[in-house]
Amino acid sequence: VQLQASGGGLVQAGGSLRLSCAASGSAFGINLMGWHRQAPGKQRELVAGITSAGNISYRDSVKGRFTISRDNAKNTVYLQMNSLKPEDTAVYYCAAGPSRAYIYWGQGTLVTVSS
Repeated sequence: VQLQASGGGLVQAGGSLRLSCAASGSAFGINLMGWHRQAPGKQRELVAGITSAGNISYRDSVKGRFTISRDNAKNTVYLQMNSLKPEDTAVYYCAAGPSRAYIYWGQGTLVTVSS
């Protein structure tokens, strides 16, 4: 399975960005898709995840600002990020897995939020 992420960039605080990630290859049967991020000097953390059934989870710091969605027919997951803050600056990674764990990882896309 290959994951191709896009949509990162530079935005001012309070702005919005939308990340997209398309799965290809043996993508049939992927259950879990999500986004992680890693800021400089920090550990990678889960931002949001969504199952094929539509069950969603968010980390507390992004609740109410970020929205994850998924197009199962296209094997694509999206992350709409609104009201961005400088602390959201990180490399964002798309990830997926056939069950409950993320085992496939895409290349990161950099999100920079200026104050």
